[in-house]
Amino acid sequence: MADDEFEPTIENIINSEKLKWIFVGGKGGVGKTTTSCSVAIQLSKVKESVLLISTDPAHNLSDAFGQKFTKSPTLVEGFTNLFAMEIDPTPDQLAPEFMETQSDGFNLQEFTAAIPGIDEAMSFAEVMKLVKSLEFSVVVFDTAPTGHTLRLLSIPSLLDKGINKFLSMQQNFSGIFNAVSGMMGGNAPSLENMEGKIQSTKKVIEEINIQFKNPDLTTFIPVCIPEFLSVYETERLIQQLTKLDIDVHNVIVNQIVYPEKDCSLCNARQKMQKKYLDQIADLYFDFHVTKLPLLKAEVRGVPSLKLFSELLIKPYDPSTPLILPNQEN
Repeated sequence: MADDEFEPTIENIINSEKLKWIFVGGKGGVGKTTTSCSVAIQLSKVKESVLLISTDPAHNLSDAFGQKFTKSPTLVEGFTNLFAMEIDPTPDQLAPEFMETQSDGFNLQEFTAAIPGIDEAMSFAEVMKLVKSLEFSVVVFDTAPTGHTLRLLSIPSLLDKGINKFLSMQQNFSGIFNAVSGMMGGNAPSLENMEGKIQSTKKVIEEINIQFKNPDLTTFIPVCIPEFLSVYETERLIQQLTKLDIDVHNVIVNQIVYPEKDCSLCNARQKMQKKYLDQIADLYFDFHVTKLPLLKAEVRGVPSLKLFSELLIKPYDPSTPLILPNQEN
């Protein structure tokens, strides 16, 4: 294969006309939020509308942009087509938009509470319903640390199987529900009502499941740093994503040290990192591996994020160090 087929940038993602869902994730502390913001900024240059969603309970988007975001899409200051929102993919007991109690007393959230993980799954389905209804050109997810993210991505497939099993058993439930309803004077939830809600959710889940497994529509970008635990977890993440049939062709390596003169600590760190950078090169020779530097200042605020995001499409040149607006001399 030609060397330029796997160029060290995310141009393949930026130039994709069909891509709809982009997940950015990895181990905690590797710079996922900075990377997801940078990816969204570059996409906003070529897409009609971009939505950046944080599914990490820590919610760092507000800190990164220096602007408060909520669970509703908010225009990012300094942009005309980039929106951001912060959601918790676990149900809020007080949020009526997630699960409403019907007039007949049926509450799907209460009914499903006994099934492990189903509350998170149903809430995620409701979030995806909202996102799909807004019709953004592309959606970027700033995800939680690896374990939580893998569980989130497996929800559509697991819930699809669970709902199918429930619906296949509905005839067995009908007699029980009729008996209970009679004992309660007709105030018990009807099987038809329950089935209607589940069928509605099933339709959304099926569509999401198909789209997440379509490499033309969905991709995942792992972010790591050149250290043992991060490289190890990145390889485990990619293997799990492959099992879930989720596309991954890009890896972003962050916080790479480029030593300046007379810095013994920098030289020692560079030597240590080189071992893992070589491992990354061997493991992901057929991936687009983008390398980002460790900078002297935090990448916070729109001006700094815009500068940093350029490194995703133009490889960093250590001979001309990147100086951020908030960097002290």
